[in-house]
Amino acid sequence: MNINANKSSKKIYTVSELTAEIKVIIEESLPFVWVFGEISNLKTPSSGHFYFTLKDKNAQIKAVIFRGQTRNLKFRLKDGMAITGLGRLNLYEPHGTYQVIFEYIEPKGTGALQAAYEQLKAKLFNEGLFKQNHKRPIPFLPAKISMITSPTGSVIHDMLNIIDRRFPNMAVEIWPVKVQGQDAKAQIASALQTLNERTDTDLIIIARGGGSLEDLQAFNSETVARAVFKSQIPVISAVGHETDFTICDFVSDLRAPTPSTAAELAVPIKNELHLRCRELSIALSTKMQLRINRLRVQLDNSVDRLRDPVRNIQDLRLKTDDYTMRLGRSFIRSIQRYQERLAWRTEKLGLNNPLGLIEKHVKKLEQIRISASSYIKKDLSYKKSILGEMSARLHALNPIEILSRGYSITRTIPDTCVITDSNNVSMGQELEIILAKGSLRVVVKGKTING
Repeated sequence: MNINANKSSKKIYTVSELTAEIKVIIEESLPFVWVFGEISNLKTPSSGHFYFTLKDKNAQIKAVIFRGQTRNLKFRLKDGMAITGLGRLNLYEPHGTYQVIFEYIEPKGTGALQAAYEQLKAKLFNEGLFKQNHKRPIPFLPAKISMITSPTGSVIHDMLNIIDRRFPNMAVEIWPVKVQGQDAKAQIASALQTLNERTDTDLIIIARGGGSLEDLQAFNSETVARAVFKSQIPVISAVGHETDFTICDFVSDLRAPTPSTAAELAVPIKNELHLRCRELSIALSTKMQLRINRLRVQLDNSVDRLRDPVRNIQDLRLKTDDYTMRLGRSFIRSIQRYQERLAWRTEKLGLNNPLGLIEKHVKKLEQIRISASSYIKKDLSYKKSILGEMSARLHALNPIEILSRGYSITRTIPDTCVITDSNNVSMGQELEIILAKGSLRVVVKGKTING
């Protein structure tokens, strides 16, 4: 075989040329791909980029997330975490290795959880559960605080330390529940219901540390959201880190970025309150003393202007005597006027004695009675004569009286039309003849027509 001839007829690549050719083929044929795998060998240098290996049972590939994309992550990457990501393939020429540069990453199963989260958020928003007018004010100084959280871990210890530092001897109740897993949402909702039934606490804090969307699923459930909304006791939601937002945050009366912040929002600083009370007490005492001094000066001025009470009493006695004499004279004059009026009216009443008027009217009434009786008799006699005349006329015009003189009335059957003209009757027609006593049914057998 002529090796020199083969070399002259084929293209020979340098390592750089071959690597560049492979780079073009890989990056142009698969510009963006979705990749699923498990993180291992995670490294986070000072540059802020994340470097790791993505592997499954049979293969592995290098991967990187640049600092610009890491700011959008809502969870922390860790070894052993299963993820799904969208990225572009890249071949790093100096090492001759290819890798995936990720633009977007989500934990395993987060896509479905995120969709469910957005759907529930939209549903509860449309129902008005997030409206500000439903939110209760957080008490300034609660007598008792109930914490619904996991009894283990650093969250509860941090919150207790902060509350004890800010306000020692504050009554705090820890209600232990699961904060993730299958039973978490039911336990949290049950705790809220029981605390509201007991009504012996002033503030409820729901707290847990940060985590992935899957870890926070209990706080994104409709069960917990509606339990928080129904609570008559104010609720502070302190779930996750500052960048974590749950459905519980939106429904609660106040959202705290972290559990530690919730503890700070729940109670004021006791020493500051003591200092403020002392300042207010001093200010109040100062103002009261100033007011007392001002009133004392006013009192002294009033005393100087005040007249001798003995002189006032003497003046009042003189006025009383004067008013008494004037009242006596006025009373005597009033009695005299009433006596004069009584005498005048007595005299006038005597002149108009009602007994004389009664006798006069009795006589006049008797005259009227006699005149009325005579008039009624004349009128009755006149009415009787008119009645007799009209009765005679009525008797003469009575059809029955006419029939009794031999006349009759002929009518058709069955429409009872009175026959006054023989032209209106046909041969063989049945007629009724009414007599003074009774009636006859006849059939026309002949008729005479008068011109």
